[in-house]
Amino acid sequence: MKVLFIGDIMGEPGRRAMSRLLPKVVAQHAVDLVIGNGENVAGGFGITPELAQELFEMGLSVITTGNHAWDQKEIVDYIRQEPRLLRPANYPSGVPGQGSIVVETPAGEKLAVLQLMGRVYMPTLDCPFQVARREVARLKTEARAIIVDMHAEATSEKMAMGHFLDGEVSAVLGTHTHVQTADEQILPKGTAYITDIGMTGPLHSVIGIKKEIAIEKFLTQMPRRFEVASGPTVFGAVLIELDGQIGKAIRIQRLRIPD
Repeated sequence: MKVLFIGDIMGEPGRRAMSRLLPKVVAQHAVDLVIGNGENVAGGFGITPELAQELFEMGLSVITTGNHAWDQKEIVDYIRQEPRLLRPANYPSGVPGQGSIVVETPAGEKLAVLQLMGRVYMPTLDCPFQVARREVARLKTEARAIIVDMHAEATSEKMAMGHFLDGEVSAVLGTHTHVQTADEQILPKGTAYITDIGMTGPLHSVIGIKKEIAIEKFLTQMPRRFEVASGPTVFGAVLIELDGQIGKAIRIQRLRIPD
């Protein structure tokens, strides 16, 4: 089973990069299933029902989110009804939506996707490690292959989750910081890992934001309204090959394609 996981899709430039490059990447690598983090598709802040539908129509089977999940108020009712749009599983009980889903490839292989969010320099949620233990045990009754989106700020927290779940899931993939890391690996017990998949969005930017605005904010410490940058784009993703029968990763490959 080959799964493509696309890093944080940033605004219109990210969607543009997706529309141009995704069909080529899927065809070139014979991808069975596509997942993407969509919490920044609405101008960098959240996701709307219309944009979620646009991503599904591009070929995504599952959309994950994170701390920007609720930035667009109209998403609350939509996420109640659309199980393919995930929010972190460690939100408190009663929050709309769900944190995991089991989907099938065209060949009928099952894959579970679990979304978690870290707590270091992030909103305070339930413990992602405790929730991961519970959710993985439940998902294993439905699918051998499980991919975890660990949406977190601290590299240490992401790495800890990777080792915590090594051998229990097929992959632990970091999102949120928008900068692709070069530490992709198969951990000792067979779990694919990368600290951050990176961003799909504006190439010449500060994590997707207009560089002039970001620089001015650092210089002055005055509040500024962030705007998504324009210009050339980059497609950030990882390609994971899994053995769906035993749930172990065979290989993980970083993709960073300027467009």
